[in-house]
Amino acid sequence: MKKIILKLIKIYQKTLSRDTGWLSYIYGERTCRFYPTCSEYTHQAIGKFGVLRGGLLSFRRVIRCHPWSKGGVDKIPD
Repeated sequence: MKKIILKLIKIYQKTLSRDTGWLSYIYGERTCRFYPTCSEYTHQAIGKFGVLRGGLLSFRRVIRCHPWSKGGVDKIPD
């Protein structure tokens, strides 16, 4: 299951992502407030902690992404 989820994230990043996919050519600038992007953070979290805990960390990250957020560098916890 973990490998399937990680593969789907990579496909999303290469195709539909506004930061790294073909849509980045249309928008021309980064749209994610955080570094790494939410999809890369999710990929790293699931790769490190598995689908359940990594998914929960990713969900918390997406919830923090709103217009009033300063963003910045967000590291995966140890």
